[in-house]
Amino acid sequence: MRLSAIFMIALTFAAAAVVSLVAASFSVQVIEDTSEIGVRDALDGQGMTWAEVQADGLQVTLAGIAPTEAVRFRALSTAGTVVDAARVIDEMEVEAQSGIAPPRFSAEVLRNDAGISIIGLIPTSTDREAVNEAFDEMADGASVTDLLESADYPAPEGWEDALAFAVSAMADLPRAKASVDAGRVTITAIADSPAAKAQMERRLQRAAPPSLRLTLNIAAPRPVITPFTLRFSKDEDGARFDACSADTEAARDRILKAGIAAGAEENANCTIGLGVPSPNWSKAVTQAIAALDQLGQGSIAFADADITLIAAPGTEGDTFDRVVGELENALPDVFALTAKLPEVEDPDAGPPEFTATLSPEGQVQLRGRLSNEGLRALADSYAKSHFGSDRVYTAARIDDNLPDDWATRVLTALEALATLANGSARVTPDQLKVVGNTGNKDADTKVASLLADKLGEGADYSIDITYQEKLDPIAGLPTPEECEAEIGEILKIGKITFEPGSATIDAAALGTMDDIAEVLKRCGDLPLEIQGYTDSQGRESMNLALSQSRAESVLNELRARRVLTSSFLAKGYGEENPIADNKTEEGREANRRIEFRLIQPETAESEDETALESADETGDTTTEEIGESDETEEGSGDEQN
Repeated sequence: MRLSAIFMIALTFAAAAVVSLVAASFSVQVIEDTSEIGVRDALDGQGMTWAEVQADGLQVTLAGIAPTEAVRFRALSTAGTVVDAARVIDEMEVEAQSGIAPPRFSAEVLRNDAGISIIGLIPTSTDREAVNEAFDEMADGASVTDLLESADYPAPEGWEDALAFAVSAMADLPRAKASVDAGRVTITAIADSPAAKAQMERRLQRAAPPSLRLTLNIAAPRPVITPFTLRFSKDEDGARFDACSADTEAARDRILKAGIAAGAEENANCTIGLGVPSPNWSKAVTQAIAALDQLGQGSIAFADADITLIAAPGTEGDTFDRVVGELENALPDVFALTAKLPEVEDPDAGPPEFTATLSPEGQVQLRGRLSNEGLRALADSYAKSHFGSDRVYTAARIDDNLPDDWATRVLTALEALATLANGSARVTPDQLKVVGNTGNKDADTKVASLLADKLGEGADYSIDITYQEKLDPIAGLPTPEECEAEIGEILKIGKITFEPGSATIDAAALGTMDDIAEVLKRCGDLPLEIQGYTDSQGRESMNLALSQSRAESVLNELRARRVLTSSFLAKGYGEENPIADNKTEEGREANRRIEFRLIQPETAESEDETALESADETGDTTTEEIGESDETEEGSGDEQN
């Protein structure tokens, strides 16, 4: 009995323990769910949906990647408002922040008579001392103001090339400003004349590296126009400016607008210059063009304040008088008008004739009379076959009352004209006359034979042909000596320079190479030696090899410019033949040079014989010896060579 009671009591305690355990587990689950849901809702309400929440008993763990450290701290604070902050476990990370963006590097260089100043922000990697040394040298005693700041960031792509180009460009620009950015340079300068402006632009564009964006704002003084002229004409071919001058851009625009309204093309040009006789120039011009437009055809010409208006023959007299009177009354003071109305000429007056003219530019005009439409088409086609279809203008009219042999005489005249460089051929019933210039010494004989053969015995013809050496494709070429001298003059202005210690031609010398190439293209086949020289610093064998490589680089640059170089020879002479003292920097700079010399026939033969004898006796080891010298003595030469 007693044992049964003890068993019942134990059973009761066990049941109570089980009930307590179940209740405790249920309570913990409720607390976990409540904490997790509450914290998640609080974070979502603050827009922090990136946060991950997980409850484990009484602890709440926050995970995820916070945008910033401040947002991470705010997530912890928000969770602390729902559960005890001591129960919150922080496993959050902060998103990596990108580095601070580098600054924009730029510089401005200003040069004038007072000196040179440079201001801006440059990378610390830029050789600031070298830049200032270059400016000190070009300033030639004037002040150089350095207002540069530097930042320890990598130089952006294109920065060094842009700055180097700006420094080299300013050496040739005594009054200019250069704005430098990575990969871009803007140069503002003043030239002495429009021609100097064009030359300056070509030189800068040639020297700029291909990857550099170069903007040029170069101004030039306006030309002085004496007399201040303008001519506007209108005929059956249309309206055009034969000459145009204006004193301002606004005046130019008004004049061109008036010309376009009268029928001129929109691409007409008008020169802006100094010397205008009156500030009312554009007003007078536009009034005169409008008056000519009312007349229909004719021309209007200005020479300072004098105006000449010529109407087309056949213009009605009443219309001419009215338009001229209105123009005279409307013109501003100072301007004086002279108006002419030519009489209509009888087209049948005088003997019939046909004229073909060939201009120095190769343009051909056919005028006068032809016997029928078939002959006009034949003459036009015949001329186009000789001179080019886009160079022939036919304005001949049909006349039924022409001699029977007119077609033969016309075609013979065209054939004779084709032998000339420029001139004319005139056909009348009684005579055929050929006048012009040629580069063929035998042209007069050839034309005389042609006329005698085509026109027959007893035909009357006249020949007045002048031989001009400049038109002769052979005699007109410069002599080899003249070519050599012309290249020498180019090298006096622009020396061919190389990168230090290298055979690579400096970018600043490419314009000189272009000029030399143009001369050589005109000179034809020349026996020419391209000679390379160095100063005396460094090993003699190294200097000889370097001078040879530089001479060959010049030869290759000429080939790249389509110069025929089959008769050219590239030869390095190293330290030989100095033209200045090698003890001074100026002298060494003068001795580092390229020369172009004609190969004299006797010299060439002597050199060939010497080379053959040397090869027979010792073998050709020059290239091998130079290669060995490069390997064993590399770096011993002067880098300035």
